[in-house]
Amino acid sequence: MNFEEYRTYDATGLAKLVADKEVSAAELLTLARERAAAVNPRINAIVRDVPASPSDRLDGPFAGVPFLIKDLAQDYAGLPSSQGSRALMSTPVAEHSTIVQRWIDAGLVIFGKTNLPEFGAKGITESDAWGPARNPWDLHRTPGGSSGGSAAAVAAGIVPCAGANDGGGSIRIPAACCGLVGLKPGRGLTPMGPTSSESMHGAAVQGVVSRTVRDTAAMLDVICGGEPSGPYLPELPEAPFRSAVGRDPGQLRIGVRVPSAITPDPHPEAFAAVEATVRTLTGLGHHVEELPQAPYDDAALARDFLLTWFVHCAWDVDAAKRLTGAGNDLFERDTLIMAAIGRATGSVDYVDAVERRHQHTLRLSEYFESYDLLLTPTLATPPPKIGEFDLPAVLQRASDALIKTRTARLLRYTKIVDELVDKNLGWVPYTQLANLTGRPAISVPLHWTSDSLPLGVQFVAPLGGESLLISLAAQLEQAAPWSERIAPL
Repeated sequence: MNFEEYRTYDATGLAKLVADKEVSAAELLTLARERAAAVNPRINAIVRDVPASPSDRLDGPFAGVPFLIKDLAQDYAGLPSSQGSRALMSTPVAEHSTIVQRWIDAGLVIFGKTNLPEFGAKGITESDAWGPARNPWDLHRTPGGSSGGSAAAVAAGIVPCAGANDGGGSIRIPAACCGLVGLKPGRGLTPMGPTSSESMHGAAVQGVVSRTVRDTAAMLDVICGGEPSGPYLPELPEAPFRSAVGRDPGQLRIGVRVPSAITPDPHPEAFAAVEATVRTLTGLGHHVEELPQAPYDDAALARDFLLTWFVHCAWDVDAAKRLTGAGNDLFERDTLIMAAIGRATGSVDYVDAVERRHQHTLRLSEYFESYDLLLTPTLATPPPKIGEFDLPAVLQRASDALIKTRTARLLRYTKIVDELVDKNLGWVPYTQLANLTGRPAISVPLHWTSDSLPLGVQFVAPLGGESLLISLAAQLEQAAPWSERIAPL
């Protein structure tokens, strides 16, 4: 097998070749490593090697398939999990994460860890620790974040599928930027242990980015389910998720909304992405209805999301300091700014924001009494250029002075907060809803811009709607195929 053949297969297809002894796991690993050696210097997707011995395990549904994991919350025993931070670059972990062990048990051959922003705290992948990851569709643009390295690696053909996780859009944003499928499962369906319970009160979940819906579904079958150290035992569907591929989703009623309170005037390509999707859905017999307003208070949800995000960022910094003894010099300016705002947040204000999640959930559940799914763009703009969200020099100097003089709590009263809101949510105002409400959501690559850049669309489902999302995504994949589109890298 050569690379051109390798690239035509998804993970499910490669696993069948290995099972049928048409190709060996060692041959696939060599192809993946050769592709990485050829393109990774340009896209900076893989940041750490993982020792791999493909002959050690040739059982499981993905036996022999090369695979990459994210360098955050996907721990590999004996190696550091940097979380994108210089403070954690050299601190090894003692045991595999539950999800990593499940991937190993499924026969996947893990040979590297992927790039991300510091603590996964941004929708772009541009850390001081590892440098920026680049989008294979345009090397001047971001592959998104925080699972940007994984998405770039898949889009570049290094692997057909890679580990990702999502606390505010970190699976769906990079999938949309790179022309991939990105499913965020519902709260608690995938494990975060054993060293943690629920990340961000359950808002963050594990998953993958992939080229095909069937890979996404089969991977969810591999990783779903509770664990002994988990907070609860999630309910699983009677049939495997992969059985939803090819199943008729029925005639669905879908509400669609493009403008948001944060971004009232999205880029024309965001409208074009949804319009193209609506035409396809209508042609398939679904009923699509434009919503006069969002079915939830999107402005309030954004504020609640950012408040809790900044507090968690403060916790991440303090936890890293306790573990390593690192000082502020080993953390990025933006991280220290977010952490300072988080520390300046009162405990009652924080609990208020967490408790208000139920109000957002109630509004969304009322919406689902009349509709089966909610459709939005995944991105409000095409993938931004590398460095586009760098803080202006005058604000850099101001924030450095406040951090140095330990008066950084005053940052919450400056323009820097507005800059951070813009940077974090202005181009991705749609994805946080599913995280705060715990609902499943999927981004599918149904649109390419006039500049040949991917811009995905998002479907949000009610609780337990993963199988419905998979069946609809597979139907759309058949109606408007995308897997043969190849990035020009």
